[in-house]
Formats: sequence, C-alpha cells, structure tokens
Amino acid sequence: MIKRIAACICVALSISHYGFSQTDYSNYAQQSSRINSLGKSYSQLAKVASIAKTAGGKDIWMITIGTGITATKPAIAVVGGVEGNHLLGTELAIGFAEKLLQGSSTDSIRNLLNKTTFYIYPNMSPDAMEQYFAKLRYERQGNASQTDDDRDGRTNEDGYDDLDGNGKITQMRVASPIGEWRTHPDDARILIKADLAKNEKGKYLLLIEGIDNDKDGNLNEDGEGGVWFNKNFSYKHPSFTQGSGEFAVSEPETRALLDRMYEQFNIYAVVSFGSNNNLSTPLAFNAQQANQKLVAGLLEPDAKANAMVSDLYNKVTSMKDAPKTTAAGGDFLSWAYFHYGRHSFSTPGWYIPKAKADTAKKEKPLSVDDASANYLRWATQNNITPAFTEWKKVNHPDYPNQTVEVGGLDPFVLINPPYAMVDSIVRKHTTFLTRLAALQPEVDITNVQTEKLGNNITRITATVMNKGALASHSKLGERTYWVKRIVVKMDTNNNQSVLSGKKNQVLNSLEGYSSETLTWLVRGTGKVTLEAGSPTTGTKRIDINL
Repeated sequence: MIKRIAACICVALSISHYGFSQTDYSNYAQQSSRINSLGKSYSQLAKVASIAKTAGGKDIWMITIGTGITATKPAIAVVGGVEGNHLLGTELAIGFAEKLLQGSSTDSIRNLLNKTTFYIYPNMSPDAMEQYFAKLRYERQGNASQTDDDRDGRTNEDGYDDLDGNGKITQMRVASPIGEWRTHPDDARILIKADLAKNEKGKYLLLIEGIDNDKDGNLNEDGEGGVWFNKNFSYKHPSFTQGSGEFAVSEPETRALLDRMYEQFNIYAVVSFGSNNNLSTPLAFNAQQANQKLVAGLLEPDAKANAMVSDLYNKVTSMKDAPKTTAAGGDFLSWAYFHYGRHSFSTPGWYIPKAKADTAKKEKPLSVDDASANYLRWATQNNITPAFTEWKKVNHPDYPNQTVEVGGLDPFVLINPPYAMVDSIVRKHTTFLTRLAALQPEVDITNVQTEKLGNNITRITATVMNKGALASHSKLGERTYWVKRIVVKMDTNNNQSVLSGKKNQVLNSLEGYSSETLTWLVRGTGKVTLEAGSPTTGTKRIDINL
C-alpha cells in the first residue's frame, strides 16, 4: 500500500507544475490566491477558511483536505510559516496541498484521503514573511504587533538603517583593537570569532547594519520587532525576551491555531516546517528529563516513534546529518508534544550541504568550519550566484574616525534555497507526508469467537488491535485528559444484557501493531454490535450473533 501511494504521488507530480510557474517565492497575495484556488478547483476535497487575522490584517488560512466527514478520520496537521524568515516552510505546506490534490484522481490517493484527513496551516507568520518582498529586505520574525523591545516607553524608534543604499540589511564591521572577529583564513570576505585559547587576536567588531537612532548606546534594538510565532507558545515560554510576547499565546494567530487544534481531536501527528529539527536527526531518549515531574524530554516509546519516522524521512528526502538544533522554549514543536500530547515532528526542509574541496581547482578543505564560508563555496561549485554584498566603506556617526564597512551575506540565503530548487524539495516532502500517513494508527476488531454456555448465555472473545505502525496516542498524550482514548462498546438491545465484562470501557493506548483481547458474557439472543475506536484511530464496528 505504501509503495502504491508513493508511486501514484510520483506520477501525479510528474504531470503538473502547478504553483511553481513563478521564479521566486510567493508573497502573501500570491499565496492567498494559490490557497483559495484549491478550494475552488477541488471543492469536494478541499475546504479553505480563514481562522484569524494578524495585527497586520492578513488572513491565517487553514486548508482541510479529505473526503466525507473529515473530523471522523485520523488526521495530520501540517504547519508552515513557523518562522517569518523561513519562506521555504510556507512553500512546503502550500506545495504539499497542491500536489496532493493534483494526485487525487488516482485510486491510491483517493483511498488515502478516504482514510486520512490533512489540516494544513500554510503560513503562520505572514506579517514577518512580507519583509522579504519589502523595499527594505531583512530577516524578520515578528508580526505587526507593536512591541517596546527595549522597554523605554517608545516603540520602533531604533530599527535597521540601509547605510549603503542597496535595499537590504546585511552586516557591519568596524575596525577595532578590542574587536572579537577576524577574517576567515580561507575566505577573507567572511569573519569568524578569534580563538583566544589559540592566542588569536580579533580585528573587527561585527554588528548588524544600522545606527544608534535613539542614542542609548545600542544599535537596532527597537525596530519593528513584533511577536514571533515560534516564541509565543506555553511550553517553557521565554517571558520578557524579544519576540516572546507579553504572555504565552498572546497573538490572534497563535490563539486561533490552538483553539482550532484543541477542537481537532482526530490529529495524531503534527508536522511543522521551521529551524527546529527532529526529523533528519531524531531526539534521543533521556531518562532524567523524561522522569522529571514536569516532563522535559520525550518518553521512551515516543522517542522510538521519533526514530522510526526519522528513518523514513531520511530515506525519502536524503536529509540525513542536517545541522542539529535545540528548541529554545516557547516553540511550536515542543508545544505540540508536551502540551498538546501528539507526535510532533519538525524539519527545516533544506540545509546547505557540506561543500567538498574542488581538487581540480586546487581547493583545500576549509580550515575553519563556518556556515557562511561553506555557503559561498557551495554556491560557487553549483553555479549559484553568491548572494553576497561586497564590503563597502561608509561614514558612520557612531564610529567617527574609525573604518566602518557594510557587506556580507545577503539576508535569507542561509535558510532558504534558491527558488529553482523548491519544486524538487516539495516533491520529496509530499512523498514523505503521504508515507507518514500510511503509518497512522488504525483500530480493528479481529479473532472474534463465541461460545454458547447455556441459559441463553454466550461468551464473546475479541481482539482489539492497532493495525498501524504508530501508537494510537503518544505516550505523553496518555497522561492528558484532552486526548480521547479508545472506547470499546458492547451495544445490546432491551432483550440482552452484559453479565460479565464492561459494556463500555476505555483503553488508554495501543502501541503500533499491538492488541488487547477482551471477553464478555452476554445473555440474550439475536445480534449485538461491538464497536471500538477513537478520533485518532477511526472506528470499527462488527455485528456478532449470539
């Protein structure tokens, strides 16, 4: 089944390039058009709704994909725009919706949508993302909410300044005897920190392009900050830090997403696209963290599930050995597991590969490992015009009589691939998501046996099993009262009664490919109905003759 689904996805992807006719990432208006066109073109399978408006007046879209009553089927939530400077994440979410629906005419994809619901939230940071398309381009994370980041009673009084007039904010280096930065030994365009332990001496101060507008001794500390979606959640909320918001879930988009997801009881897994990464490199089980009163690490069965899904992800996407990340708190990945109780997965979707030295050009391996130097070498080797601004001297009012230069890597290039690569990346992640759905928990009732005991009494024995590789609920989800359990019901009529065994009982969880055998004594004649299921597993019903 998994291979058939993947094959049909590949066929569907090969016959259409819908949504990728442009030459650059989609802005908010283009995204909205692509999203709403799906609701019109595939009205029987896709429902589009706006669940909130940001402080900047932009819609937060939700796409529901599936057949029939979608709320009754196990579901995966797919979330893009977790970070405003990560445009690829939004393209991955929208692109998945487009390509899944393009393949919906095939039997395998139709069967998948008959069993699985997808809730897709394409862009949770539209305010911040638009800075990529603005007159002044810089990496922004915060929404359009007004924030006083330096707590001085004023807002937006000290933002970035385009000192070289090229329409983008890069870096600024200031020649200084107390500087901590020196030029990279293999690429003088790049600065790296001097290693004092090796008796290295710094030559530069390294700052973000700008001036001290409010004359408080700090540069760029209170611009259009806003609240960061990926710092506004309740798990280890980083209160009183830039971008965290006045309190957890303070923003309309954050609150609307949580309100909606807490009503979507059928979600068993959440996949988000952002800098946090537990897919190419799974999170390891840490007994000390997992056994704390306030759980701070994956429980062991959930860590095993993470490893299984990670293995699938690496086989499909070839993203193995991507840079490791540590969730900083207030992030969506952590909330979805620790406070929402679901299997939670996240990936940046792309990273810059390690550039090997081109021996034909007499290149040597980089003597100092550095992301910027690696990017420039990789870009050159792959005929990608390096998005680098050459250093240029400027007169700076805050550093009189000092050499100040503006330049460095352009914004966005380290975390977003050239747009020409996006379609291929979307295809791989579409395949991954469909294969992940093939692992979903699925309840079944098997090995039903009846034994007549006399006096119209029948012993019924049945096995309730999980046919899927993933557990019916995360192990942490078992500890919450919000994740609905598997309910097993023995429905009888007025002439029948359950003498032994529970007429209605709850199973906390079923691990992947596991089962539980139950027994009842029922008095009466005719048929009874045995039903087992939960929102995350679907429901199975069978009639049993007494």
